[in-house]
Amino acid sequence: MPARFKDLCLDANDHQALADWWCTAMGYVRRPGSHEPGSSVPIEDPTGAGPLIWVNPVAEPKAVKNRVHLDVFGDTAELLALGATLVRERGGDIEWDVLSDPEGNEFCVFAPTA
Repeated sequence: MPARFKDLCLDANDHQALADWWCTAMGYVRRPGSHEPGSSVPIEDPTGAGPLIWVNPVAEPKAVKNRVHLDVFGDTAELLALGATLVRERGGDIEWDVLSDPEGNEFCVFAPTA
């Protein structure tokens, strides 16, 4: 095995605000001691079920479609109300909605399972 999964990373111009947005959207919390203005912000699932996500500061804006993205179970309307943008609505050949976070990072939203 040459590699194994460690963490997930998201780039952002305003990494502090985007970390807070994803915390609200997914019920994550900032890892204690991670509040330095210019540093990456690690956010984590308080239940320990989800992966650690690093929100990294970058200077350049997002320019093209993500090659890697998040898939989440969730409520599209609630995510839109939090500030996400609808990129593509489910229907036809897809059973999920494609949204983007406030910085333009795409993610897919699947209906919650029972």
